[in-house]
Amino acid sequence: MSDHILVERPQAAPGVQVIRLNRPEKKNAITRDMYRMMTEALRAGDVDPAVRATLLLGSAGCFSAGNDMADFLAFAMGGTMGREVVDFLHALTAHNKPLVSGVDGIAIGIGTTIHMHCDLTIASPASIFKAPFVDLALVPEAASSLIAPRLMGHQRAFALLVAGEGFSAEQAREAGLIWKVSEAVEAEAMELASRLASKPPEALRTSRELLRGNREDIAGRIDEEAHHFAVRLRSAEARAAFEAFMAKK
Repeated sequence: MSDHILVERPQAAPGVQVIRLNRPEKKNAITRDMYRMMTEALRAGDVDPAVRATLLLGSAGCFSAGNDMADFLAFAMGGTMGREVVDFLHALTAHNKPLVSGVDGIAIGIGTTIHMHCDLTIASPASIFKAPFVDLALVPEAASSLIAPRLMGHQRAFALLVAGEGFSAEQAREAGLIWKVSEAVEAEAMELASRLASKPPEALRTSRELLRGNREDIAGRIDEEAHHFAVRLRSAEARAAFEAFMAKK
């Protein structure tokens, strides 16, 4: 459904493009079509000078439960994976405008790793970040296996991406995964994106590029992880993990 991703340019926040996950009945689990729509929005923002900052939001109490498990199970049972997820990740890492995100509640899997590509993230005290890839017989994605150790050191990255330990909002802040914890997530995130959008755009772009550095290694790791991810999705242990997960639901 097209309304599962809302792309808005609020009049009250000139220069800000908002990409909102809007599937609360499924905890904003991301389908292939949702990935495609987010990719289109990011790429449109890249070439539109009217877009000077991008804000990623979920819904109240839930940023995202991660990838839609039905899509995973369909691929594990012999379907086609498609390029939607990988295309989105490349669009995310190549996006040439500041990326701000706001998190309230659960952020699972890619609902966590997406913020590693953001410049500033604000989360509510109720937020929980968790990446249970190995528990589902999978591997990390979104270049998180490269970015997370750089952000937070090996042990915290291992705890998050391999052990599957959940991080509270404050633990995520201490680890460098997010910038700030606030009760007023959406209002503060919008204000922050608006302030970025009001800055001199060329100076902002150059400064951001200097901080981010060359992204070729990030793009390469996205593809490397995607290969292993696809292999793991076809494995017997992944099928068993998905079936067990679906049976619980």
